[in-house]
Amino acid sequence: MQRSTLVRVSGIALLFVSLVIGIRILVSAPPVQHMEVPEKDFHRFQGVAGPDDATVVPRHVPTTWTTYEPGSTSRLAILLTDPDSSWLGLAHGLKSIGIPFRITRNVHEALAHKVVLVYPMISGKVLKPEELQALAEFPKTGGTLIGVQVLGGGLNHVFGFRDAVASRQRYDLTLATADPLLADLTDPREQRLRVGIRDKGIEVMGTYGYTDASAPLARFDDGTAAVTQVAHGPGRAYAIGVDLGFLLLKGYNNRGEELVKTFDNEFDPTLDVWLRLIKAMYRTAQEEAVTLGTVPFGKSLSVMMTHDVDFTQSIKHAVEYAEYEKRQGIVGTYFIQVKYIRDYNDDIFFNDEGVRYVKQLADLGMELGSHTIAHSRVFNQFPMGSGRESYPSYAPFVKDRTTAYNVSILGELRVSKFLIDHFSGQSIVSFRPGELSNPFGLPQALLATGYRYSSTATANNSLTHLPYQLNYDRLTDSEVEIFEFPVTIEDEALPKMGDRLPQALEVAKRISRYGGSVVVLIHPNVLDHKLAFEKGFVEGVRPYAWFGSVGEFGRWWAARNRVEVDVVRDAAAMRVTLNVPVSLAGLTLEVPAGWEVARSGNPLRGVAQHGTMVTFPQLQGTYTLLFTPSSLSPSASRTSSSRSNPVNMGL
Repeated sequence: MQRSTLVRVSGIALLFVSLVIGIRILVSAPPVQHMEVPEKDFHRFQGVAGPDDATVVPRHVPTTWTTYEPGSTSRLAILLTDPDSSWLGLAHGLKSIGIPFRITRNVHEALAHKVVLVYPMISGKVLKPEELQALAEFPKTGGTLIGVQVLGGGLNHVFGFRDAVASRQRYDLTLATADPLLADLTDPREQRLRVGIRDKGIEVMGTYGYTDASAPLARFDDGTAAVTQVAHGPGRAYAIGVDLGFLLLKGYNNRGEELVKTFDNEFDPTLDVWLRLIKAMYRTAQEEAVTLGTVPFGKSLSVMMTHDVDFTQSIKHAVEYAEYEKRQGIVGTYFIQVKYIRDYNDDIFFNDEGVRYVKQLADLGMELGSHTIAHSRVFNQFPMGSGRESYPSYAPFVKDRTTAYNVSILGELRVSKFLIDHFSGQSIVSFRPGELSNPFGLPQALLATGYRYSSTATANNSLTHLPYQLNYDRLTDSEVEIFEFPVTIEDEALPKMGDRLPQALEVAKRISRYGGSVVVLIHPNVLDHKLAFEKGFVEGVRPYAWFGSVGEFGRWWAARNRVEVDVVRDAAAMRVTLNVPVSLAGLTLEVPAGWEVARSGNPLRGVAQHGTMVTFPQLQGTYTLLFTPSSLSPSASRTSSSRSNPVNMGL
């Protein structure tokens, strides 16, 4: 095996080892033990039983790259040189940051675009000589070529380095902050990125360091270049020594222990910086670049106030938090532990009195979600279950921190949802497990049981402050229509939450600089300092934040995830086509400087432009907008079915 393939193969091997370890955990977990729960420790709701229908977990179906093939040449082109790579992580990352892209395996199709990212490698082993030559010529004709893991093919000079040196002994890299391309990366935590943490003693992912690179954008800790850049007249070439798709999946799949520095409450934009770098390369090179905003209605921060109701007194106190949120016009999310069994964890509180409080939360307009029944630390070791679990026969009993009887993943999901739905009148779609215990099979289990949004991971464990789409079994090749909204700030760390308001506001401000999201987790077991924290936090971020529940933001994010943006140049204008399959309010586009949309005479009211940001009202369908310089008068049209009717965009 040639040295140039070692890191690539080793990266796959590392992922395989992670999978094997996960399987071993599941296989080696003790079989589910059964015990009879004493009647005195079980609350029975008279006449309540269900659910009656069976749950069937969908089978594993790999996502094909052709799912992401359609699109115009205004998009970023991903030239996929190995379909068995971690390309799905790259696709999900680009979706999160809002870069329109398409994937192709055809070199000539890719080179019809202005910006081409070759993934996962450039090598004579995956590209033909004539294809390599075409790539080499591309920057010289004004194109921008981004190569991930440039390993051979005679293109070293195109990317400005002598050799690509493989290593697993690199732990961080430092950005060249003076470079104009990196002007927005001003925070110290954005300027130095981790590949691993040496003190953990865990093997880190392999990287390629490029030698003899002049003025690279980033250098590894051993002095080699992590990201090179070379100007070829108007064209550019960049070589990246990190497998971006693999790195992104480490965060999104919560499999990056060697990278994780803190559990929560900190600003850690590791993955976001890489995505922002690609976005900067794309927007700099593509004069027709139109990207999707990440926050509704043009705000700079999305905030979700969430509460885990998992203690006897919490169910009552939760109403006071909800009353405050109601007065502020905020919809909070209340993850309810459906605690109808007395066990090691706590007394029963999902009983006749408890459901009255649950109904109050619903009447106040709050979103309810599931926080499981057992609230077990070892939820991540529960078996999947039969899919026929129902109340009252499902009787999970927690013996201690590491032992639970009569349990299953599907039982926790379907029975808790059934009971919350039954007593609240809602149909819940959001889930957070007790102790954030995260089974590998959770994404597909959530989908099967009617959930759509998860808040299971932390932002620091995920290495991102943006939502992201989940994969089947938290692996590499099969996406699931479940979106993760990781916890940013929570109340269990010391010092107590009421003493950490300034730090929390600083974290939120940093995240807002690039349109991230903040999920606040407050257990309503007490009022005083925690409620004071919430009030101070809400007032502190209100000037620049959009507030919503996990369900509200989840619906917005899922609809945004399906938006397609394409741009075509006309003689005197730029024609932007927006395809919005699902109803969506508050979509924001970032357009190039100098573009303007019509300001009057438009029956579609509520369109607002502030500089390069254009925010739209409720949309659904296909829209074609003409953007021109301010000296010209733009227009727009709406396409309904197969017919296109002119529409002037107005405020």
